[in-house]
Amino acid sequence: MTEIESKLLQSLRASNLRDQHSDRANDQPTTSTRSPASKPLGLLYGDLTDAIIGAAIQVHRWLGPGQLESTYQRALAKELAFCGVRHRAQVPVTSWYRDEAVGEFFADFIVEDKVILELKVVSRILPVHRAQLVSYLRATDLRLGLILNFQVPILTMGIKRVSP
Repeated sequence: MTEIESKLLQSLRASNLRDQHSDRANDQPTTSTRSPASKPLGLLYGDLTDAIIGAAIQVHRWLGPGQLESTYQRALAKELAFCGVRHRAQVPVTSWYRDEAVGEFFADFIVEDKVILELKVVSRILPVHRAQLVSYLRATDLRLGLILNFQVPILTMGIKRVSP
């Protein structure tokens, strides 16, 4: 495991422990001993994207690069479920023009009805991949998407946050 992956997993574990402790204390807030550098500041859905990225790292560590996109999708669905993250796979989304349906596409994942995940197995993320995800975000009125490219040696090198 790389240093980046190790730090991310430590951050996820600390977040999960804090959340469990908070639930036990009748939802009273607890103070965190986490350093500011271990928590993304000001990121939209930061805790949720931490969980998503942690699940994707687990899948990438297990399967490595070189699999088909559909293989990563099935494995990520299993990992998200294992982590208790609510998600839907291959979600049909309709494209509209002047109040008429003109097409349909399938989002790889919609997570917690907040984040769209677009999985890729490509040598590098291109502007067209970002444009595709922006189109999905606009069609669904969601505010955040993640491109996860599994064709990299370290998954964190293949992640791109996208907003419309």
